Amino acid sequence: MAWRQILFHTRPILTPHSSTGLARLSTKSNPYLEKVGIPEFLSGIGNGVEAHVAKLESEIGDFQKLLVTRTLRLKKLGIPVKQRKLILKYTHKYRLGLWRPRAQPIKS
Repeated sequence: MAWRQILFHTRPILTPHSSTGLARLSTKSNPYLEKVGIPEFLSGIGNGVEAHVAKLESEIGDFQKLLVTRTLRLKKLGIPVKQRKLILKYTHKYRLGLWRPRAQPIKS
């Protein structure tokens, strides 16, 4: 019976699920930043990496260029090894879409 339905397409066997059903499960607002620049990105990483904001903005300039920067360029800028590793780790995660910097909570 199933083969006949598959071969002759008498009725659809699989029905697509509604894509809006999953979006309604979350009631929390989006805590991520919409526009990400070098300062927001580095402060999202933390661990003292935000101390290099001025250096990276002056030498690299654009956030998209930071995403493709290699370790040798960061080394020439004088960024320590642990912080270089953190920057490269999080830029890779950001490019893959696995991580985004969180927005700072509003203090009342």
